[in-house]
Amino acid sequence: MHCEAGAPRGRRGRSAYRRDQRVRLPDQPNLRATCAALRGGSLTHIQVLDVHQEGDSPIHRRDARVKLVLTLAFIVAITALPAGAWLSYLLVLLAIGFVLGVSHISPALVLKRSLVAIPFAMAALTLIFTREGTTVVAVELAQWTVSISYEGIVAFSSILTKAWLSVLIATMLVTSTTFPDLVSAMRSLRVPKVLVSVISFMYRYIFIIADEALRLHRAREARSASPKGAAQGSIIWKTRVLGGMIGSLFLRSYERSERIHAAMLSRGFDGAIRTMSSRELGPGDFLVIAAFLIYLLAVLLLSGIERGT
Repeated sequence: MHCEAGAPRGRRGRSAYRRDQRVRLPDQPNLRATCAALRGGSLTHIQVLDVHQEGDSPIHRRDARVKLVLTLAFIVAITALPAGAWLSYLLVLLAIGFVLGVSHISPALVLKRSLVAIPFAMAALTLIFTREGTTVVAVELAQWTVSISYEGIVAFSSILTKAWLSVLIATMLVTSTTFPDLVSAMRSLRVPKVLVSVISFMYRYIFIIADEALRLHRAREARSASPKGAAQGSIIWKTRVLGGMIGSLFLRSYERSERIHAAMLSRGFDGAIRTMSSRELGPGDFLVIAAFLIYLLAVLLLSGIERGT
């Protein structure tokens, strides 16, 4: 932008010129506002959707192999707990809360992400009506009698609680550990390299596929505009268009996978994910693993006593 002849110069003159000409010069980029816009928008990128939260707590600094082993141990122990062992559930929740407090991760963030387990656990809602036991409520519906049993309520509540606790501890893992560290930990723990490769590539390319789907959706919206208030096609038309989009996305993804596979083979890829990290576990790591395993074993023993078995 060129100033007119005779325009005042200097900082004060520049401000006067902007005020007189009613011209707004570009401001410096606001990174905080940009990140907020990315998170609130429909853009998909690894830096936006990655659930890892940076930190310098003892949990963040702990070796990823230790956190992965303990997470699996917690999930196995939670699964092994009997239905209705509420005290044991509380003890597991207290242990997770202790880890959450030490990690300095936002509790609201972890709780929000752990709620994803609730819709899947609702599939066990039918246990309330099908599990035999002491009838709590019975309702007559025409020729049928719908009854809710106490044992069914306990079974459903236990499944819901155990699913939520398992997802909660898994959320803690992915929030405090970067994905490359998790991949390296899985390889160090002798997880099959095929499984590690599939997980690694799925995480890497799920964002690209999501971006591709977003572009297809944007293209459909641009080619099917209608006046405000008018219907944008029938259900059959929308279903046909959606089917075409899904087919196109599948073909593009399949062709992309073939190109990527050929490119990796030409570079000598043999199916193994290799990293530069080779740190050995120390006595402190084994002490942490042993402490939590003893705690989980005690919780399991307590659950057996609580249920009278």
